[in-house]
Amino acid sequence: MKNVYTVKQVNAYIKNMFTQDFMLNRIYVKGEVSNCKYHTSGHIYFSLKDESGAIACVMFAGSRSGLAFRMQDGQQVIALGSVNVYERDGKYQLYAKEIVLDGIGALYERFEALKKELGEMGMFAPEYKQPIPKYVRSVGIVTAPTGAAVRDIINVAGRRNPYVQLILYPAQVQGEGAAKSIVRGIRMLEKKKVDVLIVGRGGGSIEDLWAFNEETVARAIFECAVPVISAVGHETDTTIADYVADLRAPTPSAAAELAVYDVRSAFERISAYHAALRRAMGVETEKRRKLLEHMALRLKLAHPRQKLNDSRQYASELETRLRACMGDKLTTDRHRMALCIEKMKGLSPLTKLSQGYAYVQSADGKNIRSIGQAEEGACLDVFVSDGKIRAQIISTESAEWQGSGQKGGA
Repeated sequence: MKNVYTVKQVNAYIKNMFTQDFMLNRIYVKGEVSNCKYHTSGHIYFSLKDESGAIACVMFAGSRSGLAFRMQDGQQVIALGSVNVYERDGKYQLYAKEIVLDGIGALYERFEALKKELGEMGMFAPEYKQPIPKYVRSVGIVTAPTGAAVRDIINVAGRRNPYVQLILYPAQVQGEGAAKSIVRGIRMLEKKKVDVLIVGRGGGSIEDLWAFNEETVARAIFECAVPVISAVGHETDTTIADYVADLRAPTPSAAAELAVYDVRSAFERISAYHAALRRAMGVETEKRRKLLEHMALRLKLAHPRQKLNDSRQYASELETRLRACMGDKLTTDRHRMALCIEKMKGLSPLTKLSQGYAYVQSADGKNIRSIGQAEEGACLDVFVSDGKIRAQIISTESAEWQGSGQKGGA
């Protein structure tokens, strides 16, 4: 048998052929990522496939600087590298040095690059975020004049507070010139001095929403003196405008709810405050009324007329007590006098005279009680019960009466 080669020789020959092919040393391959695996060594193993076939690929850890995103199955990418043979397995594969997202992926890379740049400039910093006013009178809206977004904002705002003025700037939100239109709307409504701005649109693909990823729009939102609420797409959609805005709303309806205060809850609170105030006023009024009644009673008691009436009553009580005391005193004195009268009656000369006794008195009015006071020939006055007798002493004689220690003579 002639020209028999080993497997190693064949693989080496084929590898040499790949190495000498200039096109295969630097080639761009486009396809869908499949079987992507991140190895612990840092290498990335994956396949690129399309409708007709697949090619094995590897990106070594030393080339990872050429990858700006995390690869996942299903992504459409463009890989730059070289095609060569792995001699051990006898398989050829793409050795990738750079990998970028294809189509949408390119936009995503631009998005990430701008996001990183603006973030490093501090445009996403929370200290630059303006607070959204709680009670607004006017709301500026920068969005398309037709579509679900503006209808949702109008419906929600009208339901929450029909007194809020809505000013719409009909902006172009998709396609060429959309970014400039959005910037004009922001600046025009800022000059109108609205209380808050809603900038947004309905959902769509990343291409549809790309105007809100432009740097000019981001700078207009950042420099706007009016607080800005971004409301771009659905809850899962995120744009540069969302990061720069003072507040992000997941949907246009949510933006209206965040911007417009629900006046019904305010009316309910006012009603509750009114009822509480009426109750408090009723309690305070009743308390004051009782205090007033108490003070009126004290004033009535302190009135001079009351004092005068009290003094009159006290004087009347004193008079009654005085009369009672006087009556008791007179009764006592009458009783005592009656006793004295009875005693006096027992000692009265008239009583004695009426009992048959006589009272003898000298001419000069002295009571004659002893014969030693009587001289012969002297005149005496003898008082009896019915008159006086004039007598003359003829003689005197002494005598001793039973029970008496005196003697007399004639």
